[in-house]
Amino acid sequence: MEKLLHQELTDKIIGTYYDVYNTLGYAFMEKVYQNAMYFELNERGFEVEAQKLCRVYYKKYMVGEFYPDIIVDNSVILELKATESLVYANEIQLLNYLRATNIEVGLLLNFGKKPQIKRLIFTNDKKPNYKPI
Repeated sequence: MEKLLHQELTDKIIGTYYDVYNTLGYAFMEKVYQNAMYFELNERGFEVEAQKLCRVYYKKYMVGEFYPDIIVDNSVILELKATESLVYANEIQLLNYLRATNIEVGLLLNFGKKPQIKRLIFTNDKKPNYKPI
């Protein structure tokens, strides 16, 4: 079986997600889970950045900015949700975050009634206009 991009790192992040989910359960606000993930990943030795400013470029123009929930080891963007269920718009949001940065892997993690995980990849060779973050 072919190894996925950043598989070892994403496996550890997913393990951390389940630890946080199993400890806190569901129905808290998203910020509670973001803080718990931040502290837990940090304690496990990862480089963790929360709400890092990322800019969006159109051609040579900076046209906006966004703040991903968490970036781990400058390699994986985590988009956290605390909703009943993930929807397609959540995936598009994360894909756009990947499109706008040099990060190629994203995890969409939902702290809903049932835990949900989506792993998304957008490789840099397919990005026409990204700027390093």
